[in-house]
Amino acid sequence: MQVDVISSVNEARTDELLHKTVIVIDVLRATSTVVSALDNGGACIIPVETVSQAKQCQSLGDLLGGERYCKKIAGFHFGNSPLEYTEQHVKDRRIILTTTNGTRAVQKAQRAAIVLAGCLRNAASCAETAVSFGKDIAVLCSGTRDEFSLEDGLCAGLLVERIVQFVGNQSRARVSTNDLGMALRFAYLHQQDDITSTLLESSNGKRLARLGYREDVVYCSEVDVTTMVPILDQGMLVPFSCSAQARTLPR
Repeated sequence: MQVDVISSVNEARTDELLHKTVIVIDVLRATSTVVSALDNGGACIIPVETVSQAKQCQSLGDLLGGERYCKKIAGFHFGNSPLEYTEQHVKDRRIILTTTNGTRAVQKAQRAAIVLAGCLRNAASCAETAVSFGKDIAVLCSGTRDEFSLEDGLCAGLLVERIVQFVGNQSRARVSTNDLGMALRFAYLHQQDDITSTLLESSNGKRLARLGYREDVVYCSEVDVTTMVPILDQGMLVPFSCSAQARTLPR
């Protein structure tokens, strides 16, 4: 199995994602927020690129969530803080989400065979789900404004590590990765006992803390605390367990 890491949306080529399982990462904060919203009973997340698309997609009862450069969009129900998407607010509701980087990455990956949303919080379950499809895997870091971001890189390294562990436990198959994947795996292993502090010292972590979102950074730095794996199904991110793709896998 080949596992390649892509450093940012700008580096991703759509033709390279065809026939692969793609794990989209935006640790701070889009994919962490998607996982949180679905964990708290949200019906689905509809990722869109622009504010106008979000408003056009909205039907009666839908919630609008999103940010531009870390700040909540005027007139939206929520920003991009995972702590806002509580069960009280999102249970059984459709959420239309647009963010600066993460939802754009999901759109970039949509022609892949499978698209999953990964973060530190669901890494082990996301890796296991990705492996279950038996396809080569691309880990797409959203990055920040088309540049690499440390938190996405560490999450990518964690995912590579979990994939290697899972494949090794299940079979004798080998996992190969590109040089970036290898480097980020080593970086994660080096920092694994100090992830929260590392994220707080990252560029995005410091920016969010300055804006009053330090708790978001701490929350998003927690590793393997949920089994929720969002999957793109007919343009919507839904829990993998509820998706059409889940029903196609052997039991």
